[in-house]
Amino acid sequence: MIDLSLLHSNTVEEIDISGNYQIDNSYYKNTEIKELSNINVIGKIIRKENESNELNDYIECTIDGEMIIPDSISLENVSYPFTIEYSDFIGENNLKNENLLDILSFLWENIVLEIPLQFTKEQDLSKFHGDGWRLISEDELKLENNPFSELLKDIEKE
Repeated sequence: MIDLSLLHSNTVEEIDISGNYQIDNSYYKNTEIKELSNINVIGKIIRKENESNELNDYIECTIDGEMIIPDSISLENVSYPFTIEYSDFIGENNLKNENLLDILSFLWENIVLEIPLQFTKEQDLSKFHGDGWRLISEDELKLENNPFSELLKDIEKE
């Protein structure tokens, strides 16, 4: 939790939230993420006027870290580094009360948006094959001996 009371009483002009944070696995146990590590935040919270000319808490930060997710092709765990640039007013759902910011919930809400739908580090697709099938690359798909090449040419014309 980040105490915002000094900011609200105008005792300080900003609150530094820079540091390393550990996201508990209860946040991501029902997601594709297997592990979250090295969550580093560089940023601050200030008071800023919103569109209604009211002073509200405004956060500016950079969040970076690394998530371990399954490879979309091989299903092996792979490292996926991410960086998030964030600057906006703090939503009410991140505040426990007027003076406390739940920083872990805030971080999680932004990290979850970075989970890729598909991600692979596989370069050699030749090892993925079975009885009568094999995985081919986009380049192989365009080769002349492709039985679907005529169909692909018709589709590309449209």
